[in-house]
Parts: sequence; structure tokens; C-alpha cells
Amino acid sequence: CGATSRVIRCAECMVDPLPLAAVRSAGLLRGPLRRAVHRLKYGGRRPAAASLAELLLAPVAQLGPLPPDAVVVPVPLHPDRRRERGFNQAEALAAPLAAALGRPLRPAVLRVRATPTQVGLSRAQRRANVRGAFAPAESLPAQAVLLVDDVTTTGSTLGSAAAACLEAGAAAVYAVTLAREA
Repeated sequence: CGATSRVIRCAECMVDPLPLAAVRSAGLLRGPLRRAVHRLKYGGRRPAAASLAELLLAPVAQLGPLPPDAVVVPVPLHPDRRRERGFNQAEALAAPLAAALGRPLRPAVLRVRATPTQVGLSRAQRRANVRGAFAPAESLPAQAVLLVDDVTTTGSTLGSAAAACLEAGAAAVYAVTLAREA
């Protein structure tokens, strides 16, 4: 989940691992980064996404070299939430990141079930909340996937989206987020 070093898994990931090769974040969800994430996500500050996406280059580098066929996949919003917000913040971050990495951006995952907000839910509740919320939108035969989202708390959303990528045939799924809750 990125909460500890590359070598050691956190206690929660040892007991209940996610279907992800690795997750890295640009920083902790506090201070200026928290404000920037909230302004992007809830304030509709889409133009800031390109600058914020630059912060994702360091965590991508921490993952090590990605396979040459790796594709960038934003974590999708349910269509109702996207209409409400006017855009998908993960997609707004993923597009400039894909361009900077020279990798294709692929909408390879669909959000097929609306879910209540994850805020305030426990790890188990978050896992249950997003179980079955994602489905493959296209085939990813033996490709590596770099999932992109704004925030990771327990990794439940990333794990559920990663499961859909693996179902689509992905060889491995890595993830990067702007921020991680401490």
C-alpha cells in the first residue's frame, strides 16, 4: 500500500493483501496537498490537474521501471457521480501523467455500480462498499496497468479496480495516487 518501505508490507496488507503489485503516493493527505486535492475534487479546479499530475512522476519512479507495454488507467467514477462533479478527477490526473510517461491512456475499467462515499467507513466497510463496483471495459491481455486515483485510504477502491484489470487479462497492476491518508 506504500505505507511502509518497498520490502516490508504493513500489517493490514500482510493479513488482507490487495491485488496490486505496489501502490505509491506523492504525499500524505494533509496541509497544502489536502487543500489541492479537495479543490480539484470538490471545487472543480480541473486546470490544476496538469500541475498536480507532475507530482505523480516521483511515485511512478519509486515503482521501478514499468514494462514497455504498460498502460495508464484512471479509476472511473460512476456516471451519476461524474455528472454531479462534471468530470473525473482521476482521469484529469491520468491524462497528463500518461502523456508525460509516453504511455497510452486507456479507459479499461468501468464503474458499474454506484456506491456511497467511502468517507468515515472502516477498512472492512470500504472493501464491502466497492466489491463488484468495477468491471473490465476492454481486454488487457498480459499488459501491465498503472492505475491512477486522487487519494488512497485503505486501498479498497484501488484493489477493486485492480481486480477488474486482472479479470481483463492484465499481467500486473500498479497504482499511484496524489495522496495517502496517514
